[in-house]
Amino acid sequence: MFEETKIKKKVEIAEFIGFIKKYKPEQIECASHTFFRLSEKQRKIYTCDELRKILTQETPFLIGFQYNKNCAVFYKYKNKNLKMIIAFNDRKIKIVTFYFIEEWQIPKI
Repeated sequence: MFEETKIKKKVEIAEFIGFIKKYKPEQIECASHTFFRLSEKQRKIYTCDELRKILTQETPFLIGFQYNKNCAVFYKYKNKNLKMIIAFNDRKIKIVTFYFIEEWQIPKI
């Protein structure tokens, strides 16, 4: 069975960083869904500003477009593996959700 969230196409890191740099911070938004996995304590740490900073200033180690047209971006962040799901639309980037994953959950593409 085909999964919507599987990665269909890998994206080069330099290409992705160049693309993200075209957006101003105010063009990067968090969805209402972005923080649903977090505890109250985590919500104080991982704010939309913090996620924006990660997206614009950190270097991901893997990027890929999923079958559902969202983009999965993987970072080594504070000694953890962070997976951020983003969507592009109408000159904006929307951070759909993010979560920390184990090493074995990183896709092999």
